[in-house]
Amino acid sequence: MKRFCAIIGLLLVVPIIQAHEFWLQPGRFQYSVGETASIRFRVGENFVGEPWDLKRHRLIRMDHISHHQTVSLLGQVPAENSQVLDVKLTNEGTHVFAMQSNNAFIELQAEEFNAYLKEDGLDEVHAHRQKTNTLNKPAKEFYARCAKVMIQAGDSTDDSHLRKAGLPLEIIPVQNPYAIKQGDEISFQVLYEGKPLPFTLVKVWNRKNNNTILQNIYTQKDGRITTRMGNTGSWMISCVKMIPSKEAGADWQSYWSSLVFGF
Repeated sequence: MKRFCAIIGLLLVVPIIQAHEFWLQPGRFQYSVGETASIRFRVGENFVGEPWDLKRHRLIRMDHISHHQTVSLLGQVPAENSQVLDVKLTNEGTHVFAMQSNNAFIELQAEEFNAYLKEDGLDEVHAHRQKTNTLNKPAKEFYARCAKVMIQAGDSTDDSHLRKAGLPLEIIPVQNPYAIKQGDEISFQVLYEGKPLPFTLVKVWNRKNNNTILQNIYTQKDGRITTRMGNTGSWMISCVKMIPSKEAGADWQSYWSSLVFGF
């Protein structure tokens, strides 16, 4: 059954539709030990996007995970606008950078909000609005961004990719992308509050030569999806989780998660 679900997911390669994603984009994915990685903060559509001005007060965390340790980089984040964070890679191996933003607020008209729910597979929220006769009403939403990027320094890989960053919504690669070959299968697990998140729409993006391919795959009971690294270029795995807001001022709380790597 798992194999069948994965194949069905792979067949769901569709033309790009508009989606507002957020991700961390390095200058490149492979570095030599001792080099400085430049990490850019991107927001937008079609895995192209535009710079997101980095400000320290917007972030709850900015961590560097490598060699069985986690180091906070929050103090290195500029207090004012910046579009890049530079980090020196002193150790050989796989490096993971994880970011969580604070809440932002948005209010959408009914038609916009309903379309957004359908596009991102938030069927439970749409069903709730239908059941409560609120499909024709605008929606107020708090949203937070959870983003990770993986880069490789030197040739030796390690298991840093398996380390949980503790983000509310987090994507964990089961295999290290830098330890597999083009054409190999790879699995990812989606965690919400540290637990596997089943039956959730995950978007798998691949961008190469100014073209973007998108796959839509739903997680299984264990929160996993499987796809194939059939192409080089930049890859992004992304998903959204929405729950009723526990704070006054909004109807809903959403968490947007992404994981980026590349070859």
